[in-house]
Amino acid sequence: MPERLPHHPPIRSPDGRAPPSVGILDVAFHRASLVTPHGETKAARDRLRARLKVVRSSATVVRHLRLESRPLVRPGLTEFERALVDARYGAGALDRHLLRLRRAEERIRGLARDAERESHRAEGPDELGEMIRRFYGRLSSFVREIDVDIEALRTIARFLSDRPHLEPAAPTLVVAGFPNVGKSSLVARLSSARPRVADYPFTTLSIAVGHADLGFDRLQVVDTPGVLGRPNRANPAEVEATTTVRGAASVVLFVLDPSGRSEHSLEEQESLLARWKEEFPNLPILAVETKSDLVRTASDRPKVSAVTGEGIDDLWKEVRTLVRPRGELPPLEESVVAPEEPEEEPPAPRPAAGRRRAAPRRRAALAESSRRVRKSRRSS
Repeated sequence: MPERLPHHPPIRSPDGRAPPSVGILDVAFHRASLVTPHGETKAARDRLRARLKVVRSSATVVRHLRLESRPLVRPGLTEFERALVDARYGAGALDRHLLRLRRAEERIRGLARDAERESHRAEGPDELGEMIRRFYGRLSSFVREIDVDIEALRTIARFLSDRPHLEPAAPTLVVAGFPNVGKSSLVARLSSARPRVADYPFTTLSIAVGHADLGFDRLQVVDTPGVLGRPNRANPAEVEATTTVRGAASVVLFVLDPSGRSEHSLEEQESLLARWKEEFPNLPILAVETKSDLVRTASDRPKVSAVTGEGIDDLWKEVRTLVRPRGELPPLEESVVAPEEPEEEPPAPRPAAGRRRAAPRRRAALAESSRRVRKSRRSS
């Protein structure tokens, strides 16, 4: 089930914080109060002050709304990040909140234009003051209406900031399987990641990423929360793991634990493996049995131990074969076209032999002339 976002503007958040509109409006009204108009008469200054308050307060609010939505607007998010958000909060939830903010910006700009026109018709400071009070009231109402949307966007932004950024163009190995089967230990063996490892299920509650060197490319190795294979009753961590398999994986390393220490039978794990192979027919899924230092089955699957390192090198070679990183150089005859050789230019004409011999004679004549000048100076 997608996680539900708040539907009613809170007066105070659960931790006692004021809603977003309070801070935004405080900043906007404070900046508006600092305007210093110039004019030849008091009436001209009053009218200009009213217009500047309208312009500055509305511009400040719009700028803050843009700052709230900027991290979540395309092309800032990758398709995988949007898939994570849709899986957690519901399909289209992010777009709906962003749309409400854009509509609020349009209404605030229209309100400011109307207030500026009204300031030209107002007569005297009393009418100008009444116009400003009405404008501030409607501006405050517009911002309070989107408190829920701002809170929702902040929640989504925090959710994404807690997840690693995956490069869409880089090959990605997703390590998945049931809880407590040794996925995190295997990720630590295969990559630079140092995930939390503990001997109880659901230690990993969100995805984590490490990297491994592929020569001309870098492999992203993603650790995922455990999946119990119950699509209709999956918790948020399981949904995140399945979304990562579906939306980010170049290859899936499906980890099975035949030792029984994960509290899930090998038959349950194989059932999920078979279902995923049917659900993702075009995705390479490599099944590997862990904890080979404790138990070994008669199957032909690769067997590894994250404790002793047994089978890790062979597993790594098989992963490299499946990933086929784009950065590897293809065969020379298939990809490299020999450049056309430029036509030979005729050799430049060689200088005449007489000119080459003239240069030493000129140098000797200059030297003799200098010698004579120095001799004449000494004699004088």
